[in-house]
Amino acid sequence: MSFLTNNRERTGRFRSRVVVIGGGTGLSVMLRGLKRLPAEITAIVTVADDGGSSGRLRNDMQMPPPGDLRNVLVALADTEPLLEKVLQYRFQNGNGLAGHNLGNLIIAALKDITGDFNHAIQEMSRVLAVRGRVLPSTGQDVTLKAEMADGSLVEGESRIPKSGRKIRRVFLDPPEARPVDEALEAIEKADGIVVGPGSLYTSILPNLLVQGMVDAIRASKAKKIYICNVMTQAGETDGYTAADHVAAIHRHVGKSLFDVVIVNDELPPISIQRRYAEEGASPVLPDVGRIREFGCEVLAANLIQTRDVLRHDASFLSRCIIRLIRKP
Repeated sequence: MSFLTNNRERTGRFRSRVVVIGGGTGLSVMLRGLKRLPAEITAIVTVADDGGSSGRLRNDMQMPPPGDLRNVLVALADTEPLLEKVLQYRFQNGNGLAGHNLGNLIIAALKDITGDFNHAIQEMSRVLAVRGRVLPSTGQDVTLKAEMADGSLVEGESRIPKSGRKIRRVFLDPPEARPVDEALEAIEKADGIVVGPGSLYTSILPNLLVQGMVDAIRASKAKKIYICNVMTQAGETDGYTAADHVAAIHRHVGKSLFDVVIVNDELPPISIQRRYAEEGASPVLPDVGRIREFGCEVLAANLIQTRDVLRHDASFLSRCIIRLIRKP
């Protein structure tokens, strides 16, 4: 903590330019902590979702799925608790409305009004006084597909974890989908690039597989950081260690992508482990030595916050990120 205090005193109003890449609950939790620190945040978010309200809007309105983007917008917004509840409200009844999320419907309306999905996200950001920028990883309609260990193919982000088969690799259709220009510009100017936390195959890799995204990350002078999940995910990373997560990313996009890997080294309480075990999840073991063999620095610490569910400690994790970015 002293490092951060001293750095603020030396730099005055200096704010680190941080690009975060991912999707899902893990990313949103982390951003709630990061937005409170001196950082200019750009969140690049997956648009491969095809389930629930997002999937229905994607099919009905021929637009990218808004769900992951909505969660990130809410996480970065300067809003009252009631407004957050309104944006996250999911209708339980009504023909055509049941299952839809109100925030998703607002984004869909803005897309129709502005005529452009990315423009709709920026207008939503303005209305919510979002602290930073939120961008889709690509403006094109993409479908996530997976080749399983038995050679079969599964189509659709929501179907992949439910297939009951081990994932060999995931890929985008069409494979030539390109990032939005603003995402590439943010990566080029970043002081730090943070990938994760989030579902490895269905939230993290769909962003990195967008053509040109990894090339831009490699070309950037930013500190590149990967945040590993605390728990495995049934149907995606069963039995994976922290190094297995990194190795899977390497298999898809090549080695030497990250400078630092952040891992949790504290086991959750037994009662929490048992509850997660019922869902097929277990703690991700921090095999630090094997990660270092990939040429990465490792920051291992107690990152968990235990309530009804396990989450990363957003405040502590965010301070770690800023410290790593500013470390010479």
